[in-house]
Amino acid sequence: MVAGLLGLAIVTWILTVERMGGMDAGPGTDLGALGWFLGVWVTMMAAMMFPSAAPMVVVVGRVSGERDGGRLGPLASTAPFVAGYLAAWTAYGLAVYGIYRAVAAADPAALAWDRQGPLVAGAAVAAAGAYELTPLKRVCLRHCRSPLSFVLHRWRKGAGGAFAMGLEHGAWCLGCCVGLMLVLVVLGVMSITWMAVVAGIIFAEKVLPGGQRLTVAVAVGLIAVGVWIASAPDSVPGLTQPGGMEMPTDPRMDMPTAPQMDMPPAPQTDMPTDPQMDMPPRMPGWPRARSRRLRLSRHLVEADGRRGHGDAGRGPRRGCARRGPGRVLGVVERRHQTGARDADEQGGS
Repeated sequence: MVAGLLGLAIVTWILTVERMGGMDAGPGTDLGALGWFLGVWVTMMAAMMFPSAAPMVVVVGRVSGERDGGRLGPLASTAPFVAGYLAAWTAYGLAVYGIYRAVAAADPAALAWDRQGPLVAGAAVAAAGAYELTPLKRVCLRHCRSPLSFVLHRWRKGAGGAFAMGLEHGAWCLGCCVGLMLVLVVLGVMSITWMAVVAGIIFAEKVLPGGQRLTVAVAVGLIAVGVWIASAPDSVPGLTQPGGMEMPTDPRMDMPTAPQMDMPPAPQTDMPTDPQMDMPPRMPGWPRARSRRLRLSRHLVEADGRRGHGDAGRGPRRGCARRGPGRVLGVVERRHQTGARDADEQGGS
């Protein structure tokens, strides 16, 4: 029975973390629609309160088995009790929701976080600490730590009786934990961090040996936290600042805008360009073409000189009598210019 209740508490913790992850907006968190809030609230209460309520549920199951002669199983006797217990905490959640909607409708400007909000939140936390020292807290805590005495003196038969017992025990538990639940509501009802802190304090006070003596330390701690929130809320660990996550958005996509980066201009390089192609001119192979022209010129000059010496005894041939050294150099020069022009045309193409 205990294993089943603790397993259910673990499952509800997992569901709570999955549903409420990233929803903590700090003090004044919007509670949403009533149906959605009740579903989340009941899941939260099961996660936070089942571990500390486990001793009472075990006693109810055992006493029910003894008095009913074993006709009802443990689940049949304890399920109505757990349902009544959750009903009491659901009623508290409805009261919290109604107060929240009334305050939101009034829209008091003094409660804004940039005005008097930290003072109000700090005062509420300090008041929760002071409640830990009241006689009502001591009486309710004594009842929660004595499950057998409650079952023996307040026993009721049947499923309806078990539901009524669970409702009554839930009222006693509410009186024991109302101050701590106020801390959760004020600092962020959707905060997983504060849920874990409050649930740990409740379990320690109601279940651990000597838990009743922890109330003084808890009271002092809560009063100190209240003063801290009122004086320097930005430095309180685990406290989400309302409106602290706002980011500039793009009105067209409702998404955070990407930061604009100023890039330095690309360096300009001055390079000679071809006016027709707007690219640097290419002259492939022109050094080799020039070398060939020079070798051809020297070859022609040497060949013409050999011809002149070999034909000296025969007399001039036709067309060769008027070809002197100047004439030969002129022919070579014209051939040289023609070859250079052809090479330039090939390189440009």
